[in-house]
Amino acid sequence: MRLERMRVSPLWAGSGFRNAHPILPGLRDPNASMPTLTEFYFGGHRRRPAQPLPTLDPRDGWRSRPSTGLRATWLGHSTVLLELDGIRVLTDPVWGSRASPVPLLGPKRFQPVPVPLEALPDVDLVLISHDHYDHLDYPTIRALAHRSVPFVTSLGVGAHLEAWGVPPARITELEWWESYELRGLRVTAAPSQHFSGRTIKTRNSTLWSSFVVRTERHAVFFSGDTGLTSEYAQIRERLGPFDLLMLEVGGWDPAWGDMHLGPRHALKAAELLGNGVFLPVHWATFSLAMHAWDEPAETLLELSTTSAAQLVMPMLGEPFEPGLVSQRIVPWWREVVCADLPENNALPAAHCARVSARQGTPGL
Repeated sequence: MRLERMRVSPLWAGSGFRNAHPILPGLRDPNASMPTLTEFYFGGHRRRPAQPLPTLDPRDGWRSRPSTGLRATWLGHSTVLLELDGIRVLTDPVWGSRASPVPLLGPKRFQPVPVPLEALPDVDLVLISHDHYDHLDYPTIRALAHRSVPFVTSLGVGAHLEAWGVPPARITELEWWESYELRGLRVTAAPSQHFSGRTIKTRNSTLWSSFVVRTERHAVFFSGDTGLTSEYAQIRERLGPFDLLMLEVGGWDPAWGDMHLGPRHALKAAELLGNGVFLPVHWATFSLAMHAWDEPAETLLELSTTSAAQLVMPMLGEPFEPGLVSQRIVPWWREVVCADLPENNALPAAHCARVSARQGTPGL
């Protein structure tokens, strides 16, 4: 039945899924070369922080209900606990130590999750955007399979979940524009521009999606992994407006800029989606590209001064309500940068001075 649904999908190209439209021009730098495996594993500069980043334990914050009805807690990479009008949704949960098929090789987590998985409160829904290792994590899914929580994912990904112990009755696979409803909450799969596969031989064998999570009062957009696509305007028209936009900003490279947003394209995506409150995700956890670990945050902070985006940058584990945030951002991640600076550092001294003198909420 799963295969039949896949094969009749308009996105199925005979041997795998495809993106719906040609790649937009100008997304990929024609002068950029693909990093070699040696460069990917051993090259680059400042790809990991010298020590763990500051975090907050969210459990005290979770004990009270959000006053506005909508709250989000970024737990690292693309893992966010959403609370919408009494329903908890967990996106792309990854508590594992590596984003890799090999236990001792591949990108290793440099930032612990702010709260243990066993201490996570009861979750009403788990959302999986696609099957890449940094979004679909085997040990995490195995642990969540023991909870009576439903999973919503992209078409085909349910085969992984079922094989790992999630009962088929708790798995819903969606094609783009299809929806799932739970107690007044609706999840709709929407277009994204990416690819899938957990091995070279299984590339594009399952679908990839963004998702819109909506109740009567609130709506959240979650990008999953994606390049910049004109379909964001259509998503806004059909499923918007949005109170919160969760867009990926890290793990990108000029050579594959059509498959990942990066900070500059994320700001353009936020504009196409209507410039709701913008929470950057997919950074500060794994080193998945050649750029410095803090480059996405620094670039966003710089560009946000001339953008209409309502950027928020909460600390890891810091619950926040999009309806209550201000435009003031304190660069909490610089605490690690400043603590590890050599005497001949290139970071402006004013950056460290502002971090040292910060007052109030760390990230908002």
